[in-house]
Amino acid sequence: MPAMSEPTAQRVPMLEMRNVTKTFPGVKALNDVSLKAWGGEVLALMGENGAGKSTLMKILSGAYQPDAGAEILVEGQPVQITDPIAAKKAGIAIIYQELALAPNLTVAENIYLGQEIRSGGLGVDRRAMAEGCGTVLERLGAPFGPKTVVGTLSIAEQQLVEIARALHAKSRILVFDEPTTALSARETDRLFDLVRQLRSEGIALIYISHRMAEIYELSDRVSVLRDGTYVGTLEREGLSAESLVKMMVGRDLSTFYKKEPNQRAQDSARGEVIFQAIDLTDGGKRVKPCSFELRRGEVLGIAGLVGSGRTELARLIFGADPKKGGEIRLEGKPIEVNSPQDGIDHGIAYLTEDRKALGLFLDMSCGDNINIGVIQRDARRGGILDLARAWKRAETAFQSLRVRAASPLVPVGTLSGGNQQKVLLSRWLEIGPKILILDEPTRGVDIGAKSEIYRIIDGLSRQGIGLIVISSEMPEIIGTCDRVIVMREGHIEGEVGGETGLDITQENMMRFAAGSAAHAT
Repeated sequence: MPAMSEPTAQRVPMLEMRNVTKTFPGVKALNDVSLKAWGGEVLALMGENGAGKSTLMKILSGAYQPDAGAEILVEGQPVQITDPIAAKKAGIAIIYQELALAPNLTVAENIYLGQEIRSGGLGVDRRAMAEGCGTVLERLGAPFGPKTVVGTLSIAEQQLVEIARALHAKSRILVFDEPTTALSARETDRLFDLVRQLRSEGIALIYISHRMAEIYELSDRVSVLRDGTYVGTLEREGLSAESLVKMMVGRDLSTFYKKEPNQRAQDSARGEVIFQAIDLTDGGKRVKPCSFELRRGEVLGIAGLVGSGRTELARLIFGADPKKGGEIRLEGKPIEVNSPQDGIDHGIAYLTEDRKALGLFLDMSCGDNINIGVIQRDARRGGILDLARAWKRAETAFQSLRVRAASPLVPVGTLSGGNQQKVLLSRWLEIGPKILILDEPTRGVDIGAKSEIYRIIDGLSRQGIGLIVISSEMPEIIGTCDRVIVMREGHIEGEVGGETGLDITQENMMRFAAGSAAHAT
C-alpha cells in the first residue's frame, strides 16, 4: 500500500463535519460528532449497528437534516446540504449496500439519469450520452459498454455503474457502505483495486464495513462511533482487533468467545444422539451422499469453502430442497422430510443465511414476524386471534433475546441486522425445535450483536437443543462449536474436534476444505 501523506494543520481536509447532532422524537441518534476525511485516503468508519454511522452518512447525503449548530465543509468551504441534489453538487456520492439503479435502462441512461442530454426536440440523445460516459467507464476498466442494459449485469458490475455515475458527476468524496456484502472473493479483490486507484487519484473515500480484514486491507485511518458519539480515530499503524473492538463496544475481544469445555458428551441425558443423516443427497448435483450425527445439546459446525455444499445440505435436512436419496433419523426413528412444513412438524428449524429475502416479512411488525410460525395457537373459536396472547409472546421474546426496538409493533425492516436476526431466531424458538440449523447466523451483524448471538447459541445448547452452525468465519466456528465437519465439493471431507483427536483450528479445517488433510494435526 502506498504511503499516505500525513494530515497536517496546513493541509485542508476534503471533508469536515463539525458538531453534528441529530435528534429524533425521544432519541438522540448523534451527539456532537465531528469527522475529517482527506483527499487521497481511505477513512474507515466503524461502530456497532445503531452506533450512528448510517445517520451520519444520511446527513452527509442530504437525506436527513442535522440539529442546529452543525457544520459541513468541503475543501475548507462551508456547504449547505439541504437535499441529495445539494450533496451531489458539493461533490458527495454514496454507494449504498442496496444499489439504486434502474435495471431496465442502459448504463449510459443510468449515469445520466435526471441529467439527460436532449436532442433538438424533447427526445433524449442516447448517442451523445453513450459517448459522454465512455471515458469514465474506460477509466474504471469496465467490462461492459454504455449501451448495456443494467439488469443484465452482475451485482459487482452494477456497483461499478454506481461508481461510474459518481465519478461522472465529478464527486470528490465517495462513501462505500458495506460494498462487499454480495460480492465473491474475486469481485471483492477487483473492488479493492478500484478503491486504491481512486485513492491515488486524490478522492476522499469513506469505507463502512463490519469486516475487520477489509479494514486492515484498505484503511489509512479508522474512526469509531459508539452510541451516537465519536469515540476516536486510529492511524493505520495503531490498528488491531483488540483496540477496535474495545472502542466499538467498550470491552475486550476476549469476552466474545466464551465457549466452556464441553462436558455434554459425558452426560448421557444430554449427550445422546438426537439426529442422524445417512447418505443424504440431492442426487449428486450439489450434495453427494453425506452422513453425520448430532448429539443433544451439541453445537456442530459445518465448515468449508464457498460452493462446498454446506447450505445445500442444510436445505435438504429442512426439506427446502427435495432429497434424491438417503435417510434422516430423529431420536433414532426414520422420518420423512419432504417440505419445510414437514421439517417444522418434526421439530427441525432452519435460520436462513438470507434473512431479508427468505426469512423475514420486512413490512410486517416484529411481533407478527415472531408469531407467524405459531399463529394457529392463538386461534379462538370462530377463527378470531387472541392478540393479547400473541403480544405477550412477542414481549417475552424481546426480553429474552434482548431485541433493541421500541416495541414489537415496529416494522422489522427498520431494525439493524443484528436485531432482525434475533427476531427471526425468536420465531423459530417459538416452535420448540429439537434441531436448530443456523446458516451464517452473524452475517451482516455488528460485533456487539455477534456476542449476544453467541450467548444465545450457548444457552440453547444448555437447554438440550441440537444446533448446527454453518459459517464462513473460522473464528466463529472455533469459538462456538463442540465439533466440526468440513465439506468439500459436495461431500464431507473430514471432521475435527470431538473424539477425532484433531483440534478445532483454522489450519486443520482448511486442510480438509482444500483436500490436503493428510497433514492435519
